[in-house]
Amino acid sequence: MSSQQLQFYEQKIISDKEFPIEVFMNRVQDKCQYFHTHWHEHIELHYVVHGETDILLNQTRYTFRQGDLAVINSNVLHAGFCNGTPVEVLVVIFELDELSAQVAEKNILFQPMICADTKIQELMSLIYQEQNERSLGWKLACKGALLQLIAYLVRRYAEQMLTDKESLKRRKNLERLNTVVHYIEENYTDSISNAQLAELIHVSEDRFNHLFRESMGMAPLQYMNEVRLKKAMHLLKSGNYSAAEVADAVGFSDYNHFGRLFRRYYQCTPMEAVRESEGKSAKRPGRSEGIKTFEIGSIKKEDPVDVKSEKEKKK
Repeated sequence: MSSQQLQFYEQKIISDKEFPIEVFMNRVQDKCQYFHTHWHEHIELHYVVHGETDILLNQTRYTFRQGDLAVINSNVLHAGFCNGTPVEVLVVIFELDELSAQVAEKNILFQPMICADTKIQELMSLIYQEQNERSLGWKLACKGALLQLIAYLVRRYAEQMLTDKESLKRRKNLERLNTVVHYIEENYTDSISNAQLAELIHVSEDRFNHLFRESMGMAPLQYMNEVRLKKAMHLLKSGNYSAAEVADAVGFSDYNHFGRLFRRYYQCTPMEAVRESEGKSAKRPGRSEGIKTFEIGSIKKEDPVDVKSEKEKKK
C-alpha cells in the first residue's frame, strides 16, 4: 500500500507473533471525537466499563452503555465519540490470523453491538486482570481467555461469513477511499468537484458518489465541509486569527455560510468556540497508566488512570 493510502488505514500495531494482543483502558471526559475515522485489518473489542460512548461503524452510529461490547470487525470504518460525561472503555486488540488461522480464513463478521452478556463480561475482566497483574504465565492465561472469548463470539455472535471475493472487494473500496480522503485533506482549501475525486480512483462520477456514500454514510461535499470545519476549530482555538480570517483560510468564501455550517456542526458560533476554549484547560483522552481499583461485574480489577497518550494513532 502506498504512502498516499495511509490516511484512513491503521497499520498493524502488534509485532509480537507469540502474543498478538494489546489491552488498555480509554478514559474520556470531554465531549469530543476521541478517535477519528479509520480502518485496519485487526479486530478490536471495546467494552464499556462505565458511562456511555457512541461508536460509528461504517455508516451506522451505535450508543454503547455500561456492560455493552462493541466488536469492530476487520476492514470496517469506525470512529468514537464521547457525549461529555466520563466514560471508561476497556479495549482489547488482536490479530485473528495469528491466534486462529482456521477462524480467520472464514472471513467472519461479528455482530457489532452486544448488550450486557455476562460471559463476555467475565472473560474481558479476566483478560484485563492478567494483563495488569502479570503473574507467572500471564501471557498464556491472557491468550487462553481471549481464545475462549473468540470461540464464544463465533458460536453466539457470528453475523456473516464473507467470501474471499467479497472480503477483497471491501478492502479495495477502502483503499480507494484512502486515496480520496488524502487528496481532500491536502487540498481542502481549494474548490474540489466530485468529478475530480472520481478521476483520482478511475471510476465514473456516479460510481464514486455511490462508493463514498456507502462507505462514509455522507456525500463527498459534506465530508469536505467537515474537514474544513475541524481545521477551522483548530485555528480558532489557537487564538491567532479572527473568525473571518479562519473562514477564508479553510476554503469558505462566504462567511455567513461558514457560520451556519459551523453552528450546525458544533452547536455554537465560531466566537463562542473561542471563548469556551479560553475558559477550559485542554484535556486529552487516551490510554491510561498507573493503578486504581475498579470493578467489572463482581470481579475487582486494576484500572490504569493516568492519561498520557491518545489512543488514536496518526494514520
